[in-house]
Amino acid sequence: MGKKERFAFYLTPEKKAILERRYREDGSRSMTAFIERAVDFYLDYLSANDAGLFLPTSIKSYLDGRLGQLEDRLSSIAFRQAVEQDMVAGILANAYRFSDEDLRRRRAESVQNVRKTTGRVSLEQRARGAWEEDDEWQD
Repeated sequence: MGKKERFAFYLTPEKKAILERRYREDGSRSMTAFIERAVDFYLDYLSANDAGLFLPTSIKSYLDGRLGQLEDRLSSIAFRQAVEQDMVAGILANAYRFSDEDLRRRRAESVQNVRKTTGRVSLEQRARGAWEEDDEWQD
């Protein structure tokens, strides 16, 4: 163990009382040892720049499990959605003959719609938009 230097610091009486109680609860040999461990912990925390390293193992394990379940569920939903989208695209492709220009125009329109609605596009919104376009065209 290296040579130690005296270092004075000031605490409020309330903070000092908490410190005295906690170092005894912790089972530290002295208040100095307790404070040194606390400083080491905080310096390691700052160096790591990752609070996950300092979470209790049980909490970290629980969070990892829950995030794994969320990932599995989102993957399943995305897969089912992709299957449904592929079915609709296949049905439309078989029913209609689209030119390359039609497909480019539709893609540009879809990109705009998704951006405008932040991805919350619904059939009802699209149908209403088409009805409004038809009404404008007939006038």
